[in-house]
Amino acid sequence: MHETYDSEIQKLAASKHFPVRLGIIGGGQLARMTAIAALPLGCEIVVLEKNPFSPAARLSPDSIVGDWSEPATLMTFAERCDVITLENEFVDATALEALEKAGHKVFPSAACIALTQDKLTQKQALQNAGLSVPKFRAVNSPAEIISAANDFGWPLLLKTRRNGYDGKGNFTVRSEVEVEAGWQTLGGGKNELFVEAFWHFSLELAVIVTRGRDGTTVVYPVVETIQRNHVCHVVKAPAEIPAEVAKRATDMARRAVETVGGIGSFGVEMFLSATGHLAINELAPRVHNSGHYTIEACDCSQFENHVRAVLGWPLGNPLMLAPTAVMVNLLGTEKAPGEPRGLERVLRMTGARVHIYGKMMSGAGRKMGHITVLENSLEEGLAIAERAAQEIYFGTKA
Repeated sequence: MHETYDSEIQKLAASKHFPVRLGIIGGGQLARMTAIAALPLGCEIVVLEKNPFSPAARLSPDSIVGDWSEPATLMTFAERCDVITLENEFVDATALEALEKAGHKVFPSAACIALTQDKLTQKQALQNAGLSVPKFRAVNSPAEIISAANDFGWPLLLKTRRNGYDGKGNFTVRSEVEVEAGWQTLGGGKNELFVEAFWHFSLELAVIVTRGRDGTTVVYPVVETIQRNHVCHVVKAPAEIPAEVAKRATDMARRAVETVGGIGSFGVEMFLSATGHLAINELAPRVHNSGHYTIEACDCSQFENHVRAVLGWPLGNPLMLAPTAVMVNLLGTEKAPGEPRGLERVLRMTGARVHIYGKMMSGAGRKMGHITVLENSLEEGLAIAERAAQEIYFGTKA
């Protein structure tokens, strides 16, 4: 007697072979955009996040609310996934290694995360590979900061080795009198710190590199990033730089991701000096804010290519579909409900693509969404994008 259609479906579902279940550790906007890219490819998404109302968790009926620092929670999550990836570099590498030892597929690997989540070891790896980075040194006391400044000069950057992002975990020390304030602000003595020589740059650049499980690599155009209060404000693609500089930046970014054994989409941030010298600021082992423009502007976005890479599928074309693209982040100004105000006015505008992340609460400097504009020139695109961004606010209109 033939099995019923329903029983065949139940067998397929129990087999875990189809549909592919992609697990994402973290539920913020990066996980949300990765999930949105994965769903049309037939994937099911499982999200692990402490917050039950996170942007990505609300897209997945099979999300797990829990703390990824708890081994039992992490293992329960892993058992419900075919492949696991991350939206951030804050999950301890030893916990990821335990998942790998239990037979679970994790990309980027635990070894890659171990190299990159500690920014000091990341810089050591890049430097050892012959890649240019600002001068750096571990420091264990205020006296060692002063000693480093005697070699590097003032100002210098004091940084936490782990868990820093969007300027959090950084302190610019301009003179000896500010050393103690920096040490206390970043929790010196409790947190491991290091210092970097201040790099006098003319432009900040970034490159998205996607590397597959078979080593195949695609590289997106070099972009210029403009920061405001240490948070990315504008991304302009492609960067207005000489072709020779763009080629060097592309080669450096590819080598950096290969050096750490990266799999998936990675963001590589760089400094460009007035004399044309390039240095890598840092590498993010995940999809990156500087690549959000790729959703509309490229044949295959950084998010779709990340999904393809970690699942072992062929990578897509990273080439742009328009002459230029500009992305402007929508940042919160105060603690307030996350409802976007002014959205209707932007939706009436031609050419402004709006992404609202669905965060329940806004906060000062918090990334709440972004706007992308494709145009014939960066000047035209920037004007439209900034005008649209000024219309949307969260909380009280400034």
